Amino acid sequence: MSTPSIEVIISNSVAFLTLNRPEVFNSFNREMALRLQSELDRCAENNEVRAIVLSGNGKAFCAGQDLKEVTTPELNPGFKVILEEHYNPIIKKIRSISKPVIAAVNGVAAGAGANIALACDIVVASERASFIQAFSKIGLVPDSGGTFFLPRLIGFQKASALMMLGDKVSAEEAEHLGMIYKVYSAEDFNAEVTVLAEKMAKMPTKALGLTKQLLNNSMTNSLNEQLEMESKFQIEAAQSNDYNEGVSSFVEKRKPNFKGN
Repeated sequence: MSTPSIEVIISNSVAFLTLNRPEVFNSFNREMALRLQSELDRCAENNEVRAIVLSGNGKAFCAGQDLKEVTTPELNPGFKVILEEHYNPIIKKIRSISKPVIAAVNGVAAGAGANIALACDIVVASERASFIQAFSKIGLVPDSGGTFFLPRLIGFQKASALMMLGDKVSAEEAEHLGMIYKVYSAEDFNAEVTVLAEKMAKMPTKALGLTKQLLNNSMTNSLNEQLEMESKFQIEAAQSNDYNEGVSSFVEKRKPNFKGN
């Protein structure tokens, strides 16, 4: 029986999706890219899943594209297919799924691997992790949403330099730049990620999903358009069971028990 390219564990309403090609630093081939898309779809449809963690097995988070695939004629699907059928759908699914997606960057995140992480709602990293826009080193341009997300996270000038020079950014520097949310010690990393994910899985999932949609649209909306959307979504959130529970728990001075609807 072959080893799955994506390991899936669902525990306490959290789906842990682990890239599982450690022998090639979890670089993507076609099979793993399509499998990740399928697993994200399953998480979207599974009402028991209220938060998703994406991580990597072994020393790396993800080294990006498996170059062996693109340099082997009988395996190479071509960059048009790689982008339009592999990476672009992954980014779109991460941003459209109405549940929080946490990137738990355990090691190096390079190329498409870095940009897939940066597309997630919250990015945390082990102190041993690093991020690198490796594209220029082999004569390519950044993809997987990197030119969209990175300038918005850290500013145009820094993003431009990192993408053109291909400098490696440590986890600590990434946190300092605002590229990621938080760095954890290597020893505590898995435990801290689990605590964070389980905390998010107990939050009002519908409100988090609406917040995610607002953030997506804030990238391109005018202020007036964004205010209008906030009003619309606030009315929708106020009709949820979790809003009623949140208000009741506040009045009754107890911990809320959100159900995610």
